[in-house]
Amino acid sequence: MVSLPCMSSAKEFISSGFSPIEGKTTWASPSNIALVKYWGKYGKQFPQNPSLSFTLSKCVSTTRVAFKPKEKNQDKVSFSFLFEGKKEIAFHPKIESFLKRIALYCPYLFEHDLEISSSNSFPHSSGIASSASSMSALALAIVSMERIVNPTMSLDYFNQKASFLARLGSGSAARSIVGPIMTWGETTSLVYSSQTYGTQLSEKIHPVFKTFQDTILIIDKGQKKVSSTLGHQLMENHPYAATRFAKAHAHFASLLAILSTGEMDDFIALVELEALTLHALMMASNPYFVLMQPNTLAVLNKIWAFRQDTGLPLSFTLDAGANVHLLYPEENKAVILDFIKTELSTYCQDGQYIEDQVGAGAKML
Repeated sequence: MVSLPCMSSAKEFISSGFSPIEGKTTWASPSNIALVKYWGKYGKQFPQNPSLSFTLSKCVSTTRVAFKPKEKNQDKVSFSFLFEGKKEIAFHPKIESFLKRIALYCPYLFEHDLEISSSNSFPHSSGIASSASSMSALALAIVSMERIVNPTMSLDYFNQKASFLARLGSGSAARSIVGPIMTWGETTSLVYSSQTYGTQLSEKIHPVFKTFQDTILIIDKGQKKVSSTLGHQLMENHPYAATRFAKAHAHFASLLAILSTGEMDDFIALVELEALTLHALMMASNPYFVLMQPNTLAVLNKIWAFRQDTGLPLSFTLDAGANVHLLYPEENKAVILDFIKTELSTYCQDGQYIEDQVGAGAKML
C-alpha cells in the first residue's frame, strides 16, 4: 500500500468548470466499523479525535448516478432519487443538503440533472447504519463525473476528493473509500493523517487482520434513539470530553502497534474498551442515553464467558446503538459461527445476524 500525501487545503478540491456531459456511473461502497471511535466534531464535519476502522466487504450500498446537461435553473441542484426502486421523498432533504454542501467543490452539479438510485445489500431495517456506505457511494459517483472529463486525474487525488466529499455528508463515510484499514483525523502517530479526508493505513499490518471477520448481531432493528448528529453535539459541553479526546489519541497510537504485531489479547482489550467508552460517554452526557438493550448486555457476557472457556480470540465492538459487531480471526470462523448460531442468535431480533469481513473498499461497477 502507498501512503497518501496530505492535501494542504480544501481549496485544492475545487474543480474548474467543464462543459456539461451525459452519462452514468455506478459504485458499490461498503460500510465500515470503527475500532478507535470518532465521537465529537467541530466546524464542517471535522473530527475532535482520530479514528481507525476496518473497511467491511459485504455490507455495501450500490448507487447509480445518471446525468445529463440541464436546460435551465442552473442556480440550484436538480435531482431525482429512488431507493430500492421506489421513490423515497423522506431521503430528499439529506441528499439535497449534501449536494448543496459539495457544490462549491463540484460546480458542475449546477449544470446537470441527476437521476440517483441506490440500494443496500443489507436490509434497510436491519439496524445497520447505512450513511457511511451510501454517502461514500454517492460521492464516488459524483467525482467520477469529473474524472470522465479529466481522465488523467490520479487515483490518489480521486480517492482523496471522494473521501473529502463523503465526509461532508457523513463523517464516518470518509473511511469507506478503500481498505482494509482506514484512518481519519490528524494525529502525530501518522505523518499522512488528515482532518479533511480518510487515509488508507500504509503501516505494516499483520496478516491476521487482513481477513478479520465481522459478524453483526442485530439486537434491535428500530430507529436510533439518538441520532449521530445529536450524539456528536453532546460532546461539545461534555464533562469528560477533553479526557476522551486525549485517550483516543493514545489508543490510536497503541492500536497501530497492535495491528503490526498481531498481539490478539491487546487488540481485544483496546477495542472492547473503546466500544464501552463510547456508550459510557452517552450515559454521562446531558441529556443522557442508554443505547444498549438487555440482550446487548447478555451477548457481551456470553462473549466473555466463551473467551474464558475456549481461549478463542472472539471480541466485540459497538456503534452508537444496541447491535454488536463480533470480531475474530478467519481461522476461528467455523467454531465461532457455530457458537453464534446455537447461542447468540437467540438474542437477535428475529434471529438475524449478518456475516461480513474486512474488505478492500469501494468498486466501480
